[in-house]
Amino acid sequence: MRSTRARAPVRFSLNGRFASALPGETLAQALLRHGPRPLARSIRYHRPRGPFCGIGQCTGCLMTVNGLPNVRACQTVPQDGDAVRDQNAWPTVGHDALAILDRLFPGHVDTLHGFRRPAFLVPVYQQVVRRLAGYGEIPSPTVPPPPFPPRLLWKTDVLVVGGGRTGSGIADALARAAPTVSVLLVDRRRDGPPLPGDPPPNLRVHRGASLVFLPPPRADGFQGLLSLESGGTVDVVASRVVLAPGAYDGSLLFTGNDRPGVFTGDGALALCPPGGTVPFRKVALVGTGPRAREVVERFGSRVAYVISLFPLEPGERQSWEALGPRVLDARLLLRARGGRGLRDLQVRDRRTGAVETLAVDAMILTVRRLPNVPLFFQAGAAMHWREGGGAYYPVLSPTGATRVPGLYGAGSAAGYDAPVPSRVLGDRIVESLQCDLDGREPPRWETPVPGRVSEDGRNPLLPYYHEYLLVRPRGKVLLCPCEDVVVEELDEAVHEGFRGMEEIKRVTGAGTGLCQGRYCLPEALLLLSLFQGVPPPELGFITQRPPAWPTSVGGLAAPSPGPHTEGLEAGGGP
Repeated sequence: MRSTRARAPVRFSLNGRFASALPGETLAQALLRHGPRPLARSIRYHRPRGPFCGIGQCTGCLMTVNGLPNVRACQTVPQDGDAVRDQNAWPTVGHDALAILDRLFPGHVDTLHGFRRPAFLVPVYQQVVRRLAGYGEIPSPTVPPPPFPPRLLWKTDVLVVGGGRTGSGIADALARAAPTVSVLLVDRRRDGPPLPGDPPPNLRVHRGASLVFLPPPRADGFQGLLSLESGGTVDVVASRVVLAPGAYDGSLLFTGNDRPGVFTGDGALALCPPGGTVPFRKVALVGTGPRAREVVERFGSRVAYVISLFPLEPGERQSWEALGPRVLDARLLLRARGGRGLRDLQVRDRRTGAVETLAVDAMILTVRRLPNVPLFFQAGAAMHWREGGGAYYPVLSPTGATRVPGLYGAGSAAGYDAPVPSRVLGDRIVESLQCDLDGREPPRWETPVPGRVSEDGRNPLLPYYHEYLLVRPRGKVLLCPCEDVVVEELDEAVHEGFRGMEEIKRVTGAGTGLCQGRYCLPEALLLLSLFQGVPPPELGFITQRPPAWPTSVGGLAAPSPGPHTEGLEAGGGP
């Protein structure tokens, strides 16, 4: 029986005032329980920001906790006595005096030509800009850092990264089929799906850990660093690696797309777990795929509108109308309006040109799923652009192997979203790994697994964005919310003669923020394709440097582990 104390609310302070959270509730869930609101301010224009992705990949909910800046509220469960403060705001995040910058620069700050004349004031300009921009304040040196756990060393035959449906299935199947093979499954999420039944003794599972590949390659396999959510780091050495890090809901470009109350499907579902309080009253859902269905199942009658960017077939429209919301298809998203929250959304009929204003307090984007591929890039896997997904995916053999020996890709990160092809590819990977580790010749499959996203055709967002750019209303369209880079800066850089994604990144700063380009680079590639008149693959990509996820500098600088730290604890987890 659970004690009364375990059920009691968690008490913490928010900007010096009392606040509380339900047991197990994240900071973001607790603070947004009564509706969307800003939790932070952006670094350049001090625009209000609220949670967007809900999975710890964006910068919409960065807060300072116990003096430590840039803590992601959507991933942090508060403890009794925690001191929580907002960031980049004065005097408060709700009434930030520096928000005047957003009005002083209604278009954008000219980073290419601005602040250069008169020359004798350039040093003053630089000091002001450096003071205004940034992610929180460095912790006071008088506050001693928390004790850092000793660095460990784990060795395993096979490391599986990603504890979703595909990764868990591969790890469990391999461990059961090869009892002498040690398998380690790591997942960044704390709440991944459970394994089927009790894990076999040769399978270890650790959730709440993110991986960094460490160069140079080892003769006995791959070397990585696991950053543990509980604190500390672990050196991990594996002879084979399977990457199944999954996918995430992408962003979309429209005026005011960074307003609090605009969420991805990931973000909305994370803020409202099953049985939790729904923080929205009236929702506009953008997208009509499987993810959109999941959102409607969770929020029910709160979903007032279902908006499709493209025309719907009569049967598809009727199936959505049967669920209750009003269905609007072939629409351009023009503008999201509001201050500290979302007030309404303006949409334009792509067939008639009529503009309509929809009163909503939340907007959920489920237009497309994007693969989580930074680890593939950083491991040196060959990548190629697939038009159907509008993103880069790893080049795979029919066995799921990349062109890096011993590295495999699976699941939605490899381009397989449907359960059946994911399972078929997983079975091939398991059989190939068994043979490889036993020194036997693996079976040869000549044909790839069907069901991968298409390489053919034209991405439908290209004509959509072309049409949007012709009619978009005035106001900021944030391409890179992490660094406050707007679409005009991309256009100006192209007119200045800069070409390719890497050059554009260096000039504008797009893709250099804490999300490492997960939300801005897919859109930037499509826009550059329109601006330069070349297909996205010809634009190249940015250099993906580790870490793929935030990793403690203390963990990276910790002494290398000694032999006495080697080993994994027996049972279901380290």
